Amino acid sequence: MPDISKVFTHIDELKDKLTALRPLNETELLRLREEFMIENTYNSNAIEGNTLTLRETALVLQGITIEGKHVREHLEAIGHKDAFYYMVELSDAKTPLTERVIKELHSLVLMNDAKNKGTYRSIEVAIVGAVHSLTPHYLIHEQMEALINDYENMKREKHIIEAIAEFHLRFEGIHPFIDGNGRTGRLIMNLELMKEGFLPVNIRFADRQEYYDCFDSYYSEARTAEPLTHLILSYEEEEILRYIKKIS
Repeated sequence: MPDISKVFTHIDELKDKLTALRPLNETELLRLREEFMIENTYNSNAIEGNTLTLRETALVLQGITIEGKHVREHLEAIGHKDAFYYMVELSDAKTPLTERVIKELHSLVLMNDAKNKGTYRSIEVAIVGAVHSLTPHYLIHEQMEALINDYENMKREKHIIEAIAEFHLRFEGIHPFIDGNGRTGRLIMNLELMKEGFLPVNIRFADRQEYYDCFDSYYSEARTAEPLTHLILSYEEEEILRYIKKIS
């Protein structure tokens, strides 16, 4: 991997270049966000097993029903769209990250599950093939509270993208909800990136194994967030360069 300090310097320079080009008018901004939202909804849901294609996802978000696809998959697309736009509102308002904000995002992501949306799980769960055990349900609130407090310290001590990467790894390790943890966690990642002036990133379904490997690296003896930090950095660079190209 390249020297991460140099990559941080590079991404900060790109962010400064992006900031100098802003602001876009409202119509342009909405168009770019909608394009990203559709791709992000497709990829984030696909990582979790949703079988809608990118084209089908776009159609569902226009209100069209896809024959042969489960109602749940339609609702997952709609819920992610609603959560994405709520995340944008939160980022525009620079809303601090709290358990309440996380539960609100999860409530939108899991809109098809009235019993469990926005509520920490009350049973034990496991991820098949994972190298680590998930947090026992009776420790979730305590560990989420600690994570949010630790995150404030990480933001002061680390580059913000490294802090966001470590937060994501730990959040998914706690796995606070019965379902929707991955989608909610990736929305939180983008919320925190946008609050710091970066663009949201789209972890692609095609890259899911590299993404999964980041968790193995963190929960192994090495305990390093560097692989996910590099992955987010690479996506961020790609998004900024694409954005600059479109508006220049």
